[in-house]
Amino acid sequence: MEDIVKKRIKQVLKGDQSAFEEIVSLYQNRLYQVCYRMLGNRHEAEDIAQEAFIRAYINLHTFDQKRKFSTWLYRIATNLCIDRIRKKKPDTFLDAPVPGTDGLDHYSRLAHDSRLPEEEVEKMEQQERVQYEISRLPDKYRSAIVLRYIEELPLQEISEILDLPLGTVKTRIHRGREALRKQMKKL
Repeated sequence: MEDIVKKRIKQVLKGDQSAFEEIVSLYQNRLYQVCYRMLGNRHEAEDIAQEAFIRAYINLHTFDQKRKFSTWLYRIATNLCIDRIRKKKPDTFLDAPVPGTDGLDHYSRLAHDSRLPEEEVEKMEQQERVQYEISRLPDKYRSAIVLRYIEELPLQEISEILDLPLGTVKTRIHRGREALRKQMKKL
C-alpha cells in the first residue's frame, strides 16, 4: 500500500489533484478512528480528520518520502487533536443545574466581586469615621492628607497647591497620617 501512496504523492506534486482523492479514500476511516479515540466526539473527529487531510495536502512538498506516509498523516492528526483538546471549551453552561443541589446553577458557584450588604454598610461606616477623623486634624495636616489620599494628587502638585516646599509637604503628610492613626486607635 505504501508504494501506491508514494506514487500518488508524486502525481499530486506534479499537479494531479485527483491523485490525492485516492490517498484520502485509503486513510479516511483509520484517521477518523484515531481522531475519534482521542476526542470522543464524532463531529469533532470528522472535523479534525478533514483538517488533517487539508494540512497534509498543503504541506505534501515537505513530506520525506523515505518515511511512511501514514505515520506523517497520523502525526498531523494527533497534533490537531491535542490542540483541540487544549482549546476545548467546557461542556457545561453557567445556567445548567448543578447535580445534587436543589435548583442551584453554576452561576452560584462563581466568586462574586460585589460585597455582601453587611460589608457595604461596614465600609460606609468606616469611610464616614475616617472622614470625621480627618476633619478633626489640624488644618495644615488635613489639607495635605485630603490632597494626597482623597484627591490622589502627586506630591509635587500638592507642593504647588499649598505653596510649600516638597519636604514640608512630605512631613505634613507623614505627621497627618500619624495623627490620624492615633485618633483611629482610640476607637
